[in-house]
Amino acid sequence: MPGSTDAGELVAPPAILVGIARGLSNTEIATEFVIEPSTVKTHVRRVLTKLHLRDRVQAVIFAYDSGLTKPGSKS
Repeated sequence: MPGSTDAGELVAPPAILVGIARGLSNTEIATEFVIEPSTVKTHVRRVLTKLHLRDRVQAVIFAYDSGLTKPGSKS
């Protein structure tokens, strides 16, 4: 429907990356942002692809190295 926005589209990739870095599962990230786990899975895949990362472990390292988050941080 033109003009409508899926709530999942409002979640920015950095927020997904921070969730991954915090060790959250897709379901936990989905609960935090009130979106479907399948939407989180799509966002995770897009983040990994866009940043040329192999897996969630590399995503955590990237988040720490880029200063997006730090170990033990809740945000």
